[in-house]
Amino acid sequence: MNDSAIRLGYLAETVRLLYPGPGAARAYTVLPHTAVPRRLAPRRWWHVWPSVMVPVEGSISAYLSEVFGAPVETVVHVRPARRANRKPVLEARSGGERLAFVKVGDSDRAARLVTTEAAALRRLAGLRLETVVVPEVLHHGSWHGMPVLALTPLPVRRGRVPHALLSAAVKEIAATGGPDGAWHGDLAPWNLCPSDDGRLLVWDWERYADGVPYGFDALHYFLHRALRTMTPVTAARACLARSVRLLAPLGVCAAQARRTALGYLIALADRHDADGYFPLGPPDTWLNPVVDHEELLI
Repeated sequence: MNDSAIRLGYLAETVRLLYPGPGAARAYTVLPHTAVPRRLAPRRWWHVWPSVMVPVEGSISAYLSEVFGAPVETVVHVRPARRANRKPVLEARSGGERLAFVKVGDSDRAARLVTTEAAALRRLAGLRLETVVVPEVLHHGSWHGMPVLALTPLPVRRGRVPHALLSAAVKEIAATGGPDGAWHGDLAPWNLCPSDDGRLLVWDWERYADGVPYGFDALHYFLHRALRTMTPVTAARACLARSVRLLAPLGVCAAQARRTALGYLIALADRHDADGYFPLGPPDTWLNPVVDHEELLI
């Protein structure tokens, strides 16, 4: 089954969940095309593709209209289905303006992630962050027994993240854990961007946690950039080989940097195992070839 079919199948499940009816239906359109499904949006006169009829009464849209005290239209992001942390993600719009990004915990795992993110953002909101900009929690409630989290939309723009800015962000995030240290948990290129004022916009705090070795975020960012052009095993080897240079700006010594990199790679494999999701393949194909030669460091 190809990616489009998988996305459309998951979209159909999401629509049944979030727009259960009964009631009058409204026309939506899959954009930009059913062959490349990315969004399900309220239909406009210029949409040329066939419409999808979606009940609105009693839907997540009606719930969000009550939350924000204004008529809300929703745009559903058509997520890749093969993801451990998949969940419905929507844009809430009113009067042509984007009000919020909304996440719905539609499974036990997704509910835990949504709840973790809400707690993390509330914790961070109480701190004076100078480098990192995080979304604001606008609403955290429950709809049909599922947690719903509405966040301010960050002004996302694409651009290269300077190394100094990334290091400063990693340091600041780590400091939010106090003496234990902390990490974002998924500080990957798709979850951050530089802002116009020189700070770093960072979203998707579902994996935020403390009590981890200093530098995990920097290694995670490097690995997932490397995976764009390398096989998993080559990227893992590069992560270990570059660990000294990556963690030096954080004040981590060479020997500790290599131990931290090995610990990070093992922790990532453990996460995949706990999720039952193996985007890099089985650990014996990408982790073991790296770790087996570094037994003295573990």
